Amino acid sequence: MTSQYGEPTDRTYERAGFGATVRRGVRPAIVVVDLTRGFTDPAHPTGTDLTDVVAATGELIAAGRPAGVPVVFTTIAYTDAEAGGRDGTPAVTWLHKAPGMRALREGSDAVAIDPRLPREPADHLITKKGASAFFGTPLAATLAGLHCDTVLVCGATTSGCVRATAVDAVQSGFSVLVPRACVGDRAQGPHEANLFDIQAKYGDVIELDDAIGYLAGPAGRAGAR
Repeated sequence: MTSQYGEPTDRTYERAGFGATVRRGVRPAIVVVDLTRGFTDPAHPTGTDLTDVVAATGELIAAGRPAGVPVVFTTIAYTDAEAGGRDGTPAVTWLHKAPGMRALREGSDAVAIDPRLPREPADHLITKKGASAFFGTPLAATLAGLHCDTVLVCGATTSGCVRATAVDAVQSGFSVLVPRACVGDRAQGPHEANLFDIQAKYGDVIELDDAIGYLAGPAGRAGAR
């Protein structure tokens, strides 16, 4: 891929001062964005097969458990009134643009966390109405209360809620790491384009082994204190 200057896109962004490596903190948290049945199960209209993403995210969570790394799960869920109401008009503006999301109703199978994930009672669960896990939720306050300085963002979809969460995370003062194997989308093009964007501007897109090593190292041990 080349830019308008006829040079490789990576070089264009580097020349403009983007793509530097983030500062990795010593108190990480794992934020699992919307790995619910409605997104991971192709039987749902909003879903796709994210088996590999679920497995990789489970591996990352397991790596952080010995160090006590906090885990926050998110789900999108709407009440009947928010999704359509009596006249079928959604109260949430986003649902005019993305009407397929109206199926994500509170209490339904679609909004349940994928049971293949190693979720524990001590993990946090945040219900959101928008793309970002931070918008209109207590996530920033929760992470601050846990004294976290770095978030590893996992989940779905890369082009939607993952990207929005990465943007708001760095804007909220947290360093952002995105393990490539732990995020997924409905199509490869948007997935890769948004990983490029995150890497250039908001966080580091890293390999799973790197993320696991980070959690197992001094940062992870600090998180247990």
